Amino acid sequence: MSDVIKKTPSLTNQSTWLLFAKFVGYFFAFLLPLLVVRFLSKEEVGSYRLIFQIIVNAVGILPLGFSLSVFYFLSRSKEDRSRTILNILLFNFVAGGIAFAVFFFFPELIGGLLNSEEITRLAPLAGIVIWLWIFGIFLEIVAVANQEPKVATVFIILSQFTKTLLMTCAVFVFASVESIIYAAMVQAGLQIIVLLAYLNSRFRGFWRSFDPGFLKKQAVYALPFGFAGILWIMQTDIHNYFVGYRFGEVGFAIYAYGCFEFPLITMLFESVSSVMIPKMSEFQSEGRTQAIIDTTISAMNKLALAYMPIFVFLMIVSSVFITTLFTKEYAASIPIFRVNLFLIPIYIVMLDPIARAYGEVGRFLLKFRIVLLALVIAALWFGIQYFDLTGMIWIVVVSIAVDRAVTFVKVAKILELKTNQLYLLKDIGLTVIAAGVAGVVLAFFYWFTNETLLGFCNNLADTALQPLGLEKFIGLIGGSFYLGICLAIYAPVYLLIVNRLGLVHEDQKGLLRNALRRPFATVFGKGGSI
Repeated sequence: MSDVIKKTPSLTNQSTWLLFAKFVGYFFAFLLPLLVVRFLSKEEVGSYRLIFQIIVNAVGILPLGFSLSVFYFLSRSKEDRSRTILNILLFNFVAGGIAFAVFFFFPELIGGLLNSEEITRLAPLAGIVIWLWIFGIFLEIVAVANQEPKVATVFIILSQFTKTLLMTCAVFVFASVESIIYAAMVQAGLQIIVLLAYLNSRFRGFWRSFDPGFLKKQAVYALPFGFAGILWIMQTDIHNYFVGYRFGEVGFAIYAYGCFEFPLITMLFESVSSVMIPKMSEFQSEGRTQAIIDTTISAMNKLALAYMPIFVFLMIVSSVFITTLFTKEYAASIPIFRVNLFLIPIYIVMLDPIARAYGEVGRFLLKFRIVLLALVIAALWFGIQYFDLTGMIWIVVVSIAVDRAVTFVKVAKILELKTNQLYLLKDIGLTVIAAGVAGVVLAFFYWFTNETLLGFCNNLADTALQPLGLEKFIGLIGGSFYLGICLAIYAPVYLLIVNRLGLVHEDQKGLLRNALRRPFATVFGKGGSI
C-alpha cells in the first residue's frame, strides 16, 4: 500500500473493530493468571507479579509517551508521516537500550527497590524483555493511528494469542518464573518482525526520512504528555512497590489479585480512547468545541452503560469471583478487590483524549501530578507503617478520584463548559439507578443461593473433572457456572430497565450488532478481506 491519505473510517466503525480485537485479546490474556495461581506457589506467584509489574511499568514509562504522538501527527500532514514513524522507532530503541543496560549491569538496584533477592536474580532477563517490548508494542498503536481498524484488530488478537500461548506453554511445561520471561522474549521478537514488515509496506522508505527539526517539534508536543503520563502511571502503580517492599512476595501476590482489573473495563476504555484521540485533535484544530463536548459526553454515557452494571455485579459476587478465579488460597484478596472496584465508576470520566488535543491541559496535568504524586508517596510511606493491604488500596482509589476531579474542572474551563450543559450527563444518573435496581434483585438471589447452589455446581464440576485428572480446575469450572447463573439473573433485569428508560439508543444497538456481526463476517468471508 502506498503512503497515501485514505478515506477515514467512522468513529463507530473503528470502535467496533477495536472493541472486538480487545475483547479477543483480553480473553487470551485472561487465561494466564488463572493457570499461574494453580501451578506456582504463592512465593513464585508474587515474584512473577512483581517482575512483570516492573516490566509493564518500564514499558509504559520509559518511552515517555512518544509513541502516542503518532495519533497527532499522522493525521495532519502527509509529508510528515514517515518522519513521525522513524522518530518514534529511534526514540523507543534508545529508551529500551538504556533500560536494558541498567537492568542487565545493575540488577541489585532493581532488587533493592523491592527488597527482594529473587527480583535481583531475574532483573537481567527482565531488561531484555523491556527493550524488546518497548520497540515492538508500537505495532498495536500504529495501525490504529493509521486508521486501519481491521488490520489493528488482527495485530492485537495475534499479539495476545501468541503471548498467551507461549507463556501458557511455559507454565505447563516448566512451571517457573524464568520460563515465562523467556516466553515473553520470544513473543516480542515475533512482534518486532511483524512491525517492521508492516511499516515497510505502509511507509516505504521511512528509514531515510530523518529530520532533526521535526524530531524537536514532535518532542515538544509529546514530552509534556509523556511526563504527565509517567506521573499518572507512578500515581496509579507506585503503591505496588511499597506493598512489595513491606509485605514481601506472598503479601504482594494477595494484593495483586485483589487489584485485579476486569479485562472488559480496560478493553472498553482503551478502545474508545484510542479512536477519540485523533478525533479530538481534529475537532480542536477546526475550532469545533461543541463537537468535542458532544462526542465526549456521548462516550461517557456509553461507558456508563457498561461500567455501572459491571461495578454493581462484581461488588455483589466479589467473594465467589475471587475464589473462583484464583482459588481459596487468595480469599484474603477479597476486601482489597472490593475497594479496587470503586475505580470502575471513576473511569467513566473520559478526559484523556481532550487533554491530548489541548497542549495547555497537558502542561497543567504535568504540574498538578507532580504535587499529587508527592502527596501519594507521603501517604503510602505512612501507610506501610500503619495500614494493612486494604488501607493501601484506599490511598490509590482516593488519589485517582482527586486526579479525575481536578482534570474535569480544568477541561471544563478550557472548553467553557456551562453549568446548564451538565444535563447532558443525566443518562449516567439513570444508568446508576438501573444498575442499582438490578443489583437488589441479584443480591437477594445471591444471599439465598451462594452456599447451596455454588456447592451443587462444584460437585458437578468435581464429577466431570476428577476422572480426567483436572482437579486443579474444579473450583474454576464450578464457580464459573454459578457466576454464569448470577449473570443470567442480573443482565436481563438491567437491560430491561435501561431499555425502558430509553438509555439504549439506536447507534449503541448498532454498535453492538456490528461488534457481534462484522468481525465474524470478515473471518468467514462475508465481510471482505482484511
